[in-house]
Amino acid sequence: MKTNLPPNSFKQALRAGRPQIGLWSSLCSPLAMEVIAGAGFDWLLIDTEHAPNELPTVFNHLQACVGGTAAPVVRVAWNDAILFKRFLDIGTQNFLVPWVQNADEARAAARAVRYPPQGLRGVAVTHRANQWGRVTDYYQRANDEVCVLVQLETRAALSQIEAIGAVDGVDGLFIGPSDLAADMGHLGNNRHPDVKALIEAALPRILKTGKAAGILAPVEEDAKHWLKQGFSYVAVGSDLGLLARGTEALAAKFKA
Repeated sequence: MKTNLPPNSFKQALRAGRPQIGLWSSLCSPLAMEVIAGAGFDWLLIDTEHAPNELPTVFNHLQACVGGTAAPVVRVAWNDAILFKRFLDIGTQNFLVPWVQNADEARAAARAVRYPPQGLRGVAVTHRANQWGRVTDYYQRANDEVCVLVQLETRAALSQIEAIGAVDGVDGLFIGPSDLAADMGHLGNNRHPDVKALIEAALPRILKTGKAAGILAPVEEDAKHWLKQGFSYVAVGSDLGLLARGTEALAAKFKA
């Protein structure tokens, strides 16, 4: 059956400024992914940088997300065109790119996920992304429907907000508070007042570029604060964190 490529609802929501509540996923379990995909979140981060998720597992994660409420976002292990190409062909539309330090690196990511002439993505004829050749307008619309979020994780990266935000093909700037805290000399303490102050100073600069601002904030107080300030896509927890803290609490309840 022939069909058309549906619009990327997550990308549309970012452009409209609608708050998108997300969950970080590192469990590497398609079964767990299927459970959380229908929990009511707007997006899920499938992590391949700091979790042992490889291409076949991500393929299964994407399948598990079908029919759920949440748009899958894949964090690639590095800003590498070969990695992008493989995730694109299995159907990834939304990417979080770690450790982007300047406009050239952001531009490289934006080009890696797009077909020529806008980019340098390699062309495969039959793959999951075009539903095995059944999406008749895939090559005409794929470039427009891909979403690129670049992660700013150092003071050097934050100094380049305006230049990075001006890159065509970048849809959002995402602050990584833990690496930023480490860069500032506060390793393991991303809630340090100096870190928070730097993030607060960066936010209006991101918004001024016209790109969506995102952040990871697993502490409820922080998540509510950043949403109120104007971050539009916020990861409010992680599946690993929920499992670890939830099981600890249940065990402690009965062991006491």
